[in-house]
Amino acid sequence: MPSFMMSSLGGTDKSVLSKYLTLPQGSKTQCMYIWIDGTGEFLRAKTKTVDEVPKSPKELPIWNFDGSSTYQAEGSNSDVYLYPRALYEDPFRGGPNKLVLCDTYKYNKKPTDTNRRHTCADVMEKSKEQEPWFGIEQEYTLLDIDGHPLGWPKNGFPGPQGPYYCGVGADKVNGRDIVEAHYRACLFAGINISGTNAEVMPAQWEYQVGPCEGIAMGDQLWMSRFLLHRVSEDFGVVASLDPKPMEGDWNGAGAHTNFSTLDMRLAGGLKAIEEAIEKLSHHHVRHIKAYDPKEGKDNERRLTGAHETSSIHDFSAGVANRGCSIRIPRNVVEDGCGYLEDRRPSSNCDPYSVTEVIVRTTILNE
Repeated sequence: MPSFMMSSLGGTDKSVLSKYLTLPQGSKTQCMYIWIDGTGEFLRAKTKTVDEVPKSPKELPIWNFDGSSTYQAEGSNSDVYLYPRALYEDPFRGGPNKLVLCDTYKYNKKPTDTNRRHTCADVMEKSKEQEPWFGIEQEYTLLDIDGHPLGWPKNGFPGPQGPYYCGVGADKVNGRDIVEAHYRACLFAGINISGTNAEVMPAQWEYQVGPCEGIAMGDQLWMSRFLLHRVSEDFGVVASLDPKPMEGDWNGAGAHTNFSTLDMRLAGGLKAIEEAIEKLSHHHVRHIKAYDPKEGKDNERRLTGAHETSSIHDFSAGVANRGCSIRIPRNVVEDGCGYLEDRRPSSNCDPYSVTEVIVRTTILNE
């Protein structure tokens, strides 16, 4: 790409950075503090230098930031606190450097409005005897910097959906290099990423994180999202978590959530799965409100009953049925135990909210 085009896009030659990243950094460690901002959807980050390599988040200091610039405080009382909660290897700086996932607290040390981790951790502690496991299938869409899906004709549309899901070939998929870079970054960081594939709409992809137990599900999915946005930044591309990025006859994007308890995973666990589905059927509205950051408004565009979705207005369940609210995989029925898949969460959901409400409904009976 010509240098004048790079400048107009706000980009730089990333290869120049490599010589600086190989410079010795002495005994210091760079720790990038990462948090969810006041939108409940997007992430922010800033870096602190510490004298020693931290072995756990408890060894790191509580920090703060200007909450008036992240929709989390008023300018007249803008300090918001960052509490380190989870530690990961840094695939961008390498060496001893770390990524630090934090949650946020107001001036009075009470959780900010978008700090869903606080209550989620409490719920997971109460339910730990049932060892709740989760796996989340994160769908996303790659966009050019102008907001157009990556690789789509600028004045038209690609061919109809059909050849793109798990596709191979330059005429089938767009942005595989970004996907591979993100995959490797997750593995390096310590994320339990379990797979990836091209999705039904061209320029749309999915990766899966899990199984993770309890609070680790929310922590790891949020960190994997940070890595996705950060890798995409290096490529000059935007990773969108919009649940319906393109109107019309195109699939939306979800965060299908697989869930099991200890009872579900044991022999004969299908009965426990069916009991959990029965409980879920009585709390459909509550779950819809918890499954996207706009309390169902984003999912209204996606959960239409078409394009492999259920209707947002109705609860349904079925075996191997991707048009239901809850899918029981066919192999689970054959094995008589396993897990269920809740297909309702949107791609931009807060995994803390999703996992918390599932546990409240199915284990704590709240």
